[in-house]
Amino acid sequence: MTDIAPALSAPRSRLAGRLKIALAIFAVMAVVPPLATAIGEPFLIVIATRMMIFAIAALSLDLILGYGAMVSFGHAAYLGFGAYAVAILSRAGIDDLMVQIVAGMAVSALFAVVTGAISLRTRGVYFIMITLAFGQMAYFFFVSFSALGGDDGVALAGRSTLLGLPLLQSAQGLFYTTLILLVLVFAGLYRLTLSRFGRVLTGTRENALRMQAIGFRAFPYQLTAYVIAACLCSVAGVLLANQAIYVSPAYMGWHRAGELIVMLVLGGVGSLTGALTGALVTVALEEGLARWSEHWRLAFGLILVGVALFSPGGLSGLLARMTMGRDKS
Repeated sequence: MTDIAPALSAPRSRLAGRLKIALAIFAVMAVVPPLATAIGEPFLIVIATRMMIFAIAALSLDLILGYGAMVSFGHAAYLGFGAYAVAILSRAGIDDLMVQIVAGMAVSALFAVVTGAISLRTRGVYFIMITLAFGQMAYFFFVSFSALGGDDGVALAGRSTLLGLPLLQSAQGLFYTTLILLVLVFAGLYRLTLSRFGRVLTGTRENALRMQAIGFRAFPYQLTAYVIAACLCSVAGVLLANQAIYVSPAYMGWHRAGELIVMLVLGGVGSLTGALTGALVTVALEEGLARWSEHWRLAFGLILVGVALFSPGGLSGLLARMTMGRDKS
């Protein structure tokens, strides 16, 4: 079987530049709690935790959208599955975070296999609409789930435990747990996208017929990526439920999926560093602009348009070019 052409993989210099950006982001995030405590602004820890949670969700979406060209408007459903796994298991007396993550991933994988196998038989706008339909089906299921509060959602009794220890009860504990999971997700996806699987997935994005001609069927690779992305997004849902100590169907609405796509556009589609950067900047802008004006969405829209016009590669592409420029000098 013929291997993938080397031209499908990104240049080493570009990968190195983006990896440096990611490592710098992780290093900066790691010192947020002590800095926030030192300046007397502990609420910054809560905001930074939320930024990282949505970074995990954005990274999962980037695997299928950026590398597989699968524009899913139902991806937020998996955010909801993870969140409701926490609510349902907590009511059953199961409070361990790892068990809740496994349960959320299992439900998400099952839903993704069934819906993905159907959705991937379509292309273009039909794929977008069918994933939207499946996502809305999941949304309305939980809206009608009166045992868990229906449309109003449900408050949790408390945060999960980790290996039997109450490590998530403090803001710092939840922050560093989220940071560790974010690093693991990024590292796993980074290795996956550089592997044979990732190169085939990227090849199907560029030209599925050509990939099939050299011996690679697109469907199994796309479906596998679809399921992996669903499972990783559910991890973000578990963490989101723990941060808010509240679960609502609003987590899985189509507008939430749209927000994840906006994060990718802002940071840079098809670049894990772009998904990471876009999620962090989007949440930070939402918090900062909302304090500045009630019309913050207008300002955010102008920023998004500016990035799309003047930096098609997103913020990560701009940062990577700046990094490469400094290295050359």
